[in-house]
Amino acid sequence: MAGNEWINGYLEAILDSGAAAIDENKAISSVNLREASHFNPTKYFVEEVVTGVDETDLHRTWIKVVATRNTRERSSRLENMCWRIWHLTRKKKQLELEDIQRLAKRRWEREQGRKDVTEDMSEDLSEGEKGDVLGEAVSLDSPRKKFQRNFSNLEVWSEKNKEKKLYVVLISLHGLVRGDNMELGRDSDTGGQIKYVVELAKALAKMPGVYRVDLFTRQISSPEVDWSYGEPTEMLNTGPEDGDGADLGESCGAYIVRIPFGPRDKYLRKELLWPHLQEFVDGALAHILNMSKVLGEQIGGGHPVWPYVIHGHYADAGDSAALLSGALNVPMVLTGHSLGRNKLEQLLKQGRQSKEDINSTYKIMRRIEAEELSLDAAELVITSTKQEIDEQWGLYDGFDVKLEKVLRARARRGVNCHGRYMPRMAVIPPGMDFSNVIAQEDTAEVDGELVALTNGDGASPKALPPIWSEVMRFLTNPHKPMILALSRPDPKKNITTLVKAFGECRPLRELANLTLIMGNRDDIDEMSGGNASVLTTVLKLIDKYDLYGQVAFPKHHKQVDVPEIYRLAAKTKGVFINPAFIEPFGLTLIEAAAHGLPMVATKNGGPVDIHRESFNDSLKDVQDMSLRLSVDGEKTSLTESLDMAAVSDDRQLQDQVERVLSRMKRQEPGAPDSEVDRKPTDNSPSKYPMLRRRRRLIVVALDCYDSRGNPEKKMIQIVQELFKAIKLDPQIARLTGFAISTAMPISELMEFLKSGNVKVNDFDALICSSGSEVYYPGTYSEEDGKICPDPDYASHIEYRWGSDGLKKTIWKLMNTSEGGEAKSNRSPIEEDVKSNNSHCISFLIKDLSRAKKVDYMRQKLRMRGLRCHVMYCRNSTRMQVIPLLASRSQALRYLFVRWRLNVANMFVILGETGDTDYEELIGGTHKTLVMKGVTEKGSEELLRTAGSYLRDDMIPGESPFLAHLNGDARAEEIANTLRQLSKAGM
Repeated sequence: MAGNEWINGYLEAILDSGAAAIDENKAISSVNLREASHFNPTKYFVEEVVTGVDETDLHRTWIKVVATRNTRERSSRLENMCWRIWHLTRKKKQLELEDIQRLAKRRWEREQGRKDVTEDMSEDLSEGEKGDVLGEAVSLDSPRKKFQRNFSNLEVWSEKNKEKKLYVVLISLHGLVRGDNMELGRDSDTGGQIKYVVELAKALAKMPGVYRVDLFTRQISSPEVDWSYGEPTEMLNTGPEDGDGADLGESCGAYIVRIPFGPRDKYLRKELLWPHLQEFVDGALAHILNMSKVLGEQIGGGHPVWPYVIHGHYADAGDSAALLSGALNVPMVLTGHSLGRNKLEQLLKQGRQSKEDINSTYKIMRRIEAEELSLDAAELVITSTKQEIDEQWGLYDGFDVKLEKVLRARARRGVNCHGRYMPRMAVIPPGMDFSNVIAQEDTAEVDGELVALTNGDGASPKALPPIWSEVMRFLTNPHKPMILALSRPDPKKNITTLVKAFGECRPLRELANLTLIMGNRDDIDEMSGGNASVLTTVLKLIDKYDLYGQVAFPKHHKQVDVPEIYRLAAKTKGVFINPAFIEPFGLTLIEAAAHGLPMVATKNGGPVDIHRESFNDSLKDVQDMSLRLSVDGEKTSLTESLDMAAVSDDRQLQDQVERVLSRMKRQEPGAPDSEVDRKPTDNSPSKYPMLRRRRRLIVVALDCYDSRGNPEKKMIQIVQELFKAIKLDPQIARLTGFAISTAMPISELMEFLKSGNVKVNDFDALICSSGSEVYYPGTYSEEDGKICPDPDYASHIEYRWGSDGLKKTIWKLMNTSEGGEAKSNRSPIEEDVKSNNSHCISFLIKDLSRAKKVDYMRQKLRMRGLRCHVMYCRNSTRMQVIPLLASRSQALRYLFVRWRLNVANMFVILGETGDTDYEELIGGTHKTLVMKGVTEKGSEELLRTAGSYLRDDMIPGESPFLAHLNGDARAEEIANTLRQLSKAGM
C-alpha cells in the first residue's frame, strides 16, 4: 500500500495502546475587520490604531485636542475619536492582563492537582519508591529516554494478521459526508476532515485482517442538500485489496452508515447538533448490535463480532463515541483538531468578543465538555502534530503531560495508581493518496498549450483540464508564477490578510498572480455570515488595490480538480501559501509539496512539525501497552512492546512498518482478567426468562423526595396508575416490563415499595444508587430473601473505577476553598454509610450553601486523573460518585446490549425537575413522559458553574419522543399518551 503507510501507524497505535493496569467587549468586537459583514474603513482604521499605536501617544493627542481653546480650531469629532480609541486601547490591555491572570490561575490549579496526586500516590510506597516517583515528577522535562524494544518475536502485520477479521467503527457526524464528489468548502463544517475520514475508512478496509469498516454520520433528507445524503448506506469499497475474495462475505468492506437524528428535514451546522447526540447514540447502537449478529453468522462461527475499536472524529463524534464505548464496553480512540479550548483561548486573546458572545456563537462550552468527556473514555488520542499535544490538549483538565508520564511509569512498575488515568497520545500525521500526483511534464510543452489556449488558437480540448481554463479566465497574464491558497473562506484561515499583502506589494504584483480557491458558492448572500464576510472583504480588497486580472477566485471546483490546481501552480513555477492564524495539521501543505510546490505557512500549529519532523519520529515512546481488545468474540492481549526509537533515522519507512505491530496472543487459561477487558458478555438466556421476553419497558425515574431526601408517596401513586394503564390491554401487558431507576440504595427502595404495598417482583429491573447497581427481582436470591446485583453489570462498570483515591480527594475538595485554603469550620459533608456500595460513594450534604457545583468537582477530579460521574441527588441532600461507565441513562443502554431490550421501546417517566443527571435521561430515542406537578424541587441548580454550557445544549427544544402529562392523570389518560408516544419515530 505505497503512499498509505500512515494507516499502518494508525493500526499500530490502536493495537499498542491502552491503560497500563459595551459592554466593553462588544465595543472591541466592533473593530473586528475579518468578521464584519461589510468592510468599514473607520473600523479598519480603529483596529489598526488600537493594535499599532502606543497608548501614550493616543492620550497625548486627546489632551492636545481638549486643551485647544479656540473653538474654531477644536474638533469635537477628533476629540471624541481620540478619547474612544484611547479608551479601547486601555480596555484591550486590561483584557490582556485578565487573560494573563486567568492562565496563571489555571497553571496554579494544575500544579495543585499534580501535587495532590503525588502526595496521595506516595502513601503506599516505600521510601526508595517515593524518591523514584517524585524524582520522575520533577525531571519530566529532561530529554526522553529511549527504550530498546524487542523485535525478536514480532510478525509483519500484512502477513500474519490476514487471519483476523476486525470490525472497526468510525464516527464523523457534522458536515456532508459521501464517498464521491465531496463538497469540500461548502461551509465551515465541510472541510478537510471529511476527506480524511472517508479516505481512512477506505484504507482501513483494504488492510489485511480488517473485515468491515462502518463510518457513521448523520442522515439528511432535505431539499437543501443532494439526495445522496439521505441514503441509509453507501458502499465505499470492498475488502482487502490483496485478498482472493474466497472467504469474504457480503458485508465485507467499507461503508458509510447514515443514522437519522435531530430534525429529519434540516441540515444543521455542528453548533446546533448537541441536543440530539443521544438520539444518534441509540440509533448507532441498534445498528452495531444488528451488524454484530450478521458478522457473527458470516465470520464469527455464530458468536457476535463486536467492534474492535470505536473511533470518534471531532468533539461531537468524540462525545458520542464515549457513550457508545461505555455501552458496548469496547475501546475508544479519539481524533480532534481545532479543539474548543484552543479556539476559546485564541478568541479571548484577540479581545474582540466576550466569553458569553463566543459561547453563544460556537456553543464552545458544550464542545469543551464533550472533549473532556472524550478524554475520560479514550484509550488513545491520535494527533497530527506534537503541537496539538502540548498546546491544545494540554489546555484540558483531563490531560496533563507530566502526570501522564508519572502514571505510566508507575503502571510500568506495577505500582497502584489509585484509579488515576491519563489517555495516551500518539502523533500520526495524516497520509494522502499519491495516485493523483502526476510526474513532472515537459514545461515547454505545457507553456505551448497555455499560449494556445490564451490566444484562442484551437488547443485540443483534452490538452488542458477544465479547471485550468476556469482559473485562467481571471488572469491577464496566466504565465506569471502563481501564488496559490486553497481553503474554505473561514475568518480563521486569514485569506484577507493574504490579499491585502499582495495588493500592497507592487513588486509582488508585477512578478506573480494570486489564485484563491475558496470552496464552492452559488450566491454570497446565501452563505453563512463568517464565510460571506470573508468573500465580501476579498472582493472589496481586490477593488481597492485594483487587482483585476491578477487575482483568480473561481466559484466552483470538484474534488477531482484539486490535483490539477496544484499542477497548474507547479507548472507556472509558483508557490503554495497557508496564511491561517493557526493550522491544526495542514494536509494541503503535503499535497502541495507532493506536486512540487514550495510552501509558505503559518508558524502556529502543524506546519512546523511538517517542516522539521520525519515520519520515523511520529510514534516514539508508544510502549508498555497492554490493551485487551475483542477480536472475533475472543479475548486477546498485547503482551509485547515496541520501541520506535530503535529504528534508525535512515531506515526506509516500509521497513519500519513491518516491525510496527506485535503478535496478538490468546489469553492463557487461568490468566487474571484485565481492568480494560471490555467485551460484552453473553451468559445463558435462561437466567432472566421474563426480562428477555419483554418487548417494551416502562422505566419510572421520578425523583420525588422531601426536604430530607426521603422518598414521597407520589411515586407510589404514579406507579400504581401505570400498572393499571398497562393492564387495560392484556396483550400489551404480557409484553411490557417495568423498572425503577433511582438514587436510593436497594435496601431503602425495597422498604419504600413495601410501605406502599407494591410488590418488588412486579418489576423486571431495579436500577439503584444512581445507576451503580442493577437488580432483577426473583433472581440471584440469597437464603435470607435479599437479592443480589447483576454481576455482569458490576464487572462492566469497574472500568477506571478508583474508589480508593476518590473518597479522600472528594473530602479534601469539599473542605477546601477555591483559593486552596483549608476551611476551619466543620465539613459540609459526611459519609453516608447506609447508601455506600462497592461502586457508589455517597455523602450526606450537611451545609448546602457550601456545596461545590458538579462542574467544579468534575474539573478538579479530572486534573487529578480520576474518571467518574459526580452528581447531587435526592433533593440536594446527597452527593454520589459512581464509575465512569455507570449512570441511570447508560444502564438503559446496558439492558439493550445485554438483553436486547431496544432503547426505542423504552418509556422513561420523569418529573419536571430532578437530580443533576436528569438531563441525560431526556435525550435519546426512548420515549419520555414528563409528569407535571410531581417534583417540587430538583438538584439542577448544583449542576453548572457560571459560564458553563447551557441546558438547551443538552435537551432538544422539540422532540417527537417527548410528551407532558399532569401528575394526577388517571390510567386511561396515561395509556392514551403512551400509545401516542409509541408511534413517534416510526
